[in-house]
Amino acid sequence: MSERTIYFLFTDTGTYLAKAINYYTKQSLNHVSICFDSELKEVYSFGRKQPRNPFIGGFVQEDIRSEFLKKSYCAIYSYTVSEQEYETVMLRIKEIEAKKADYKYNFIGLLAVLFQVEIDRKYALFCSQFVATVCGDVEKFVFDKPTCFVTPGDIRKLDGLKLIYQGKLENYTHAFKTERKLIPGSLPSTKQSFIINISKKVKKFVIR
Repeated sequence: MSERTIYFLFTDTGTYLAKAINYYTKQSLNHVSICFDSELKEVYSFGRKQPRNPFIGGFVQEDIRSEFLKKSYCAIYSYTVSEQEYETVMLRIKEIEAKKADYKYNFIGLLAVLFQVEIDRKYALFCSQFVATVCGDVEKFVFDKPTCFVTPGDIRKLDGLKLIYQGKLENYTHAFKTERKLIPGSLPSTKQSFIINISKKVKKFVIR
């Protein structure tokens, strides 16, 4: 059976909301997104629709090169799934994207996690709830709690995740730009370790 790779991007934007969540969870990197390529061109999550307004949120396709995200501290993990699981996750995301006008960011759900009160809102999700929902049919992507209680920290603890980078997000994107300049037309394979493929000049950006 053929395998595919998906990626999970965990970020800490340093906003007031991020700091508040960090305080209550006693952890950092409390925003998670799901990606489908090693360059992070296809990055999906639930978050701010307008970078300067934390109160308008919903389904978003994020631009990691934007001023809002590129200065973020991050951790990037690869995760191997079957071809069928990969297609199912993609389909679920496209279904939500098709109805994105109906979806909102689940601020109430964040409070529910804090007080461990289960609230199921059909068209409201927060970032880790979104990821847990779209990955619901992945065999190894299993939690002993409802998706409305799943946190980014829970996802980072899953078996099978491989850390490929940790540091400033803009340095990760710079690594790919440098790689293309050194070897025109070549891109690192998603089926091989990022450490093996990346140039020696940018290895300092990668977790060894």
